[in-house]
Amino acid sequence: MRPREAWLLVLLLALAQLLAAASAEGPDEDSSKKEDAIEEEDEEEEEDEDDGDDLEVKEENGVSVLNDANFDNFVADKDTVLLEFYAPWCGHCKQFAPEYEKIATTLRENDPPIAVAKIDATSESALASRFDVSGYPTIKILKKGQAVDYEGSRTQEEIVAKVKEISQPNWTPPPEVTLVLTKDNFDEVVNDSGIILVEFYAPWCGHCKKLAPEYEKAAKELSKRSPPIPLAKVDATAETDLAKRFDVSGYPTLKIFRKGKPFDYNGPREKYGIVDYMIEQSGPPSKQVLALKQVQEFLKDGDDVIIVGVFKAESDPAYQRYQDAANHLREDYKFHHTFHTEIAKFLKVSPGKLVIMQPEKFQSKYEPKSHVMDIQDSTESSAIKEHVLRHTLPLVGHRKSSNEAKRYSQRPLVVVYYGVDFSFDYRVATQFWRNKVLEVAKDFPEYTFAVADEDDFATEVKDLGLSESGEEVNAAILDEGGRRFAMEPDDFDADALRAFVSAFKKGKLKPVVKSQPVPKNNKGPVKVVVGKTFDSIVMDPKKDVLIEFYAPWCGHCKQLEPVYTALGKKYKGHKNLVIAKMDATANDVTNDRYKVEGFPTIYFSPSGDKKNPIKFEDGNRDLDHLSKFIEEHATELSRAREEL
Repeated sequence: MRPREAWLLVLLLALAQLLAAASAEGPDEDSSKKEDAIEEEDEEEEEDEDDGDDLEVKEENGVSVLNDANFDNFVADKDTVLLEFYAPWCGHCKQFAPEYEKIATTLRENDPPIAVAKIDATSESALASRFDVSGYPTIKILKKGQAVDYEGSRTQEEIVAKVKEISQPNWTPPPEVTLVLTKDNFDEVVNDSGIILVEFYAPWCGHCKKLAPEYEKAAKELSKRSPPIPLAKVDATAETDLAKRFDVSGYPTLKIFRKGKPFDYNGPREKYGIVDYMIEQSGPPSKQVLALKQVQEFLKDGDDVIIVGVFKAESDPAYQRYQDAANHLREDYKFHHTFHTEIAKFLKVSPGKLVIMQPEKFQSKYEPKSHVMDIQDSTESSAIKEHVLRHTLPLVGHRKSSNEAKRYSQRPLVVVYYGVDFSFDYRVATQFWRNKVLEVAKDFPEYTFAVADEDDFATEVKDLGLSESGEEVNAAILDEGGRRFAMEPDDFDADALRAFVSAFKKGKLKPVVKSQPVPKNNKGPVKVVVGKTFDSIVMDPKKDVLIEFYAPWCGHCKQLEPVYTALGKKYKGHKNLVIAKMDATANDVTNDRYKVEGFPTIYFSPSGDKKNPIKFEDGNRDLDHLSKFIEEHATELSRAREEL
């Protein structure tokens, strides 16, 4: 064999070996791919089976079981469907279950059959939210996809009758009971109503949408009364003149009108709360006193200011003005009136007078026993209101947790803490210390004075650093801006209290501030603020500050933390902008313009206008929305943009 032929033979043999090796590996690779494909198909089939399980509508004793996945498919081709939203642990739901199954049997025999279904609202949260389910069981009737609330009794007879009524081809939803007001009918409707509640809303407002069904339910309930109490609504985005006329700046804004006169609505925002509140508001703001004994009991056993108007008759113009003023203050004070000459004689006044007195336990030699106002034809109701507010507190009153918000919100407030108890057995001891406070209060009419039970205000006393003072009586001054001053523990007497109040008046006291230690290193992207540094960082007039008030245990705060850190890094190069945070559970917020009522609470504190912080109200606490909020309000950033 020639060398060349031998070389070709070797080459062919090598090629044959390579082909054999390739063919040997090929089947293994193909089989592996086939196995992978089979596994993927199996997984897809399992997923499809899971989806199929969710989409499948099961039945329990004739009642279809619906979930977030199968609901829309189930109801799509049905004219009428009865729905029950329940919770597995709900006692009322368990009790109702047998009755609901009977209803399902009855409606299945209807011609045509009517579907009956139930939804576990605790697990199918999307449906529960979609249909505003807030209690269990909630029953709704779906008519061509539109939910109709069922408000009758939970009996087979009533529910079946209602469902059959709604299932009729010519059935249409009843018109809304809530009146719709525009500029064309507003004055006529409102001026002719003895009392009417009006909601100013915006169609896009989430809070308005949440209120809408409750408002309509309340309107239905109140329309059944005799006389009825009407509820109305105004689209403030369309009726801008009406919104401007009544100072509507947020949505929803609710106002009560009495013969056209507006009053703020401060009641609940759910059906029964609205109903109860409006029934109370529809009554007279002042109760008639028929016997002298009633006034004597007010004086002897009363615990709050006594307000009595003395008039000739209901037709007396002074009486009408008194009623107008009482309507403005009826939520905060109890008003009385009388046409009884014996009571007028006891009070030493003639008709047309307003008398304000304190119960005997709050009277003293340093103040008059009564404050009398002559209500004349020219007297405005606003003047009557001012008279009431000016004389509502005694020289030294009793501050309690139940009255501190409405009676003792004025600042500065001098508070003396001890075992305050005006019951018979302890009244002498209580008055002993109160008399010492009176000796000082008479010399400082510009301040409000009160005694308070140390147990009722244990947290406040602790925050003042006085809980371990060892003294029977302690004192403090609560000042404007949330500042607090504690009297040094010592034997309490009138001289010590006078010296304390005098030192405050001269600006010689240092405020008490609950604070964590000041951080040694505070150079991170988010500055840590504590009670002692709130004024120097947040209230720095030369810097814009975004401040987050958080609680260590708050889930929303933990969720926000990485976003807030990223925000700090984003704006770290801006010297005149500070991104800061404060543990509001461990530190005092030393300015009451920064109210913290939940966590997290975020404010933008603009440079040069620290008394008017801007609260971040957007529910989207992500980097984009927080950045937009900063850039919308930041003074230095906006200046930089203008210069560019």
